[in-house]
Amino acid sequence: MVTASNKSRKDEKVKLSSVLNAQNAQLIEAFVDMLWLEKGLSQNTVNAYRTDLSKFALFLQDERVDDMLNVESFQVSDYLAHRLTKKLSQRSTARFLSSARAFYRYQISLKACNKNPIDHVSNPKLPSYLPGTLSEAQVEALLDAPDLSDAVQLRDKAMLELLYATGMRVSELVNLQMHEIGMLQGVIRVTGKGGKERLVPMGEHATHWIKTYLKEARAQLMTKPSNTVFPSKRGLTMTRQTFWHRIKHYAKVAGINTHLSPHTMRHAFATHLLNHGADLRVVQMLLGHSDLSTTQIYTHVAKERLQSLVQEHHPRG
Repeated sequence: MVTASNKSRKDEKVKLSSVLNAQNAQLIEAFVDMLWLEKGLSQNTVNAYRTDLSKFALFLQDERVDDMLNVESFQVSDYLAHRLTKKLSQRSTARFLSSARAFYRYQISLKACNKNPIDHVSNPKLPSYLPGTLSEAQVEALLDAPDLSDAVQLRDKAMLELLYATGMRVSELVNLQMHEIGMLQGVIRVTGKGGKERLVPMGEHATHWIKTYLKEARAQLMTKPSNTVFPSKRGLTMTRQTFWHRIKHYAKVAGINTHLSPHTMRHAFATHLLNHGADLRVVQMLLGHSDLSTTQIYTHVAKERLQSLVQEHHPRG
């Protein structure tokens, strides 16, 4: 199924590649192919690298620099200034610098060039970002929103319960396969970024609702054979965009006016675990973060909890 966002990304790729010179286009495609084949990065991540590097190459071509391998640090600085005039976000600029550093490191490893023009360019200072989340009461309201008499909404109920119980990404949820659910052991095998697998406990509530859904609703959605746990109404693998719209629908039903993102339930999972005393490294493993620094966006929760514990239990709190 071709979604509007997938089509726009494809159109942008065609548009960018059509105006790049052949040498730069070949360099970028060889690099992103390596990312996909050797690093196992997702297609969305690979597309982001391609877009960042293509836009940089186009800027260089406009500046009469036709070879991406012959770039100086001042030209990178000129491009950053250009991005500033376009009022592009600091976060997207930081992503470009990360993409470009990786590109030039790869070229150096191939001995295609002998210096990385990004090495002496500082990353922009990003504002501290705390992910939006929901209170425990709001999550309960969201989980209670689906109409359980309807097969599609019973499927959605099981998906929401599993999302909150495991903290998995929406993309991981919609691609979940039947053989990855261990009902007797109460765990699921989640395939995350880069094809990395992790085992995550489901908990009693999620296990109950998945069993109920499998028994009462899944067969009604299976218009064709599939190993997907949560097929769409057409019996196909659901897109993450489709389920994101389902989440927004149930938030409206539940009267939740808080800004939501596709990761809101994932953030709620991590935040509520820490609120109830979970260790940050345990949360890291459950979320599938390879680096603890990624999980540390949630440390503000742990700090708040520590402060409340001190105030409650210390004699001079």
